[in-house]
Amino acid sequence: MLLRRRKLPAYDAIERLVGMQAQVPTDPYLGLWTRLHGFRPDELAQMINDRQAVRVPLIRTTLHLVTARDCVALRPVVQSVLERAFSTSPFRRNLEGMDMEALLTAGRTLVEERPRTTAALREILGERWTDRDAASLAYAIRFLVPVVQMPPRGVWGVSGQAIWTTVEAWLGRALDPDPSPDEMVRRYLAAFGPATVADIRTWSWLTGLREVVERLRPHLRTFRDERGRELFDLPDAPRPDPDTPAPPRFLPQFDNVLLSHDDRSRIISDQDRRLGIGTPTVLVDGFVRATWKLQRVGGGASLVIEPFEPLAPRDRTAVAEEGARLLAFVAADAETRDLRFAPSV
Repeated sequence: MLLRRRKLPAYDAIERLVGMQAQVPTDPYLGLWTRLHGFRPDELAQMINDRQAVRVPLIRTTLHLVTARDCVALRPVVQSVLERAFSTSPFRRNLEGMDMEALLTAGRTLVEERPRTTAALREILGERWTDRDAASLAYAIRFLVPVVQMPPRGVWGVSGQAIWTTVEAWLGRALDPDPSPDEMVRRYLAAFGPATVADIRTWSWLTGLREVVERLRPHLRTFRDERGRELFDLPDAPRPDPDTPAPPRFLPQFDNVLLSHDDRSRIISDQDRRLGIGTPTVLVDGFVRATWKLQRVGGGASLVIEPFEPLAPRDRTAVAEEGARLLAFVAADAETRDLRFAPSV
């Protein structure tokens, strides 16, 4: 949805992307604005308040915004990823030899009794298991119990602590009792194919994906890239001509498109990765060519664009026009707004 904005409800767009990276609470709003016609922040804010969308530790163990429907379907699929990440963490090493079932039962009871912050969990669990590292006890719950981060955290224009309860308590429905990665892989390909098995693994952190892809192979199309690697895609997925114009697009700090492939050179050069990953970026002709940041001073707001190298006049004009639209979106309350280009890196 980056070649042209779509007329879609935010709910449908979030599902098409198989969730959106949400460590930075505003990132999903920016990611939807850059993909959808007429997107308004209150549309997503209402979804979060109405429990139609949730922020949950999910893909790659990071916070993702997903629909309620996808939450109960996808969270069990990535349980093994969260367990593996926890098992290799310092938190798990601090809990060697303890009764993990008793800990997880206690943690689940606490956050279902009343939604709690990590700090509150740390204090209560630390009082019960005084011989254990309290932070490790709390993070065991974050990793291993299916939890969601409740509003107002994640609501546009509102700040709030990260407060947790379980998926079941918040959504009032059970997790999928028979999870399978097959549908998740199909969904990934619909959003990010053509892709290699390594790409799917980088996106999901799941293991055993070669077997999944082989099961799906009769229903997929295959290709070879310039390096001879096998790529998979859905048969009817769009595959635009290489000469298709790609207008400038402003991406949030951790946009899906930057994190969903093992080979990131398809969207950002190896040289520029040190400048463009982990900060808001600008796509020019489909590749990351600049970073951007919003600065607020008093009642004013400035959008600063920093190209990796000088942009052609036509591209600079197009980036400025799209940047002005972004500035009107993210700083609608500002008394004054201005846009400027910083010197190239």
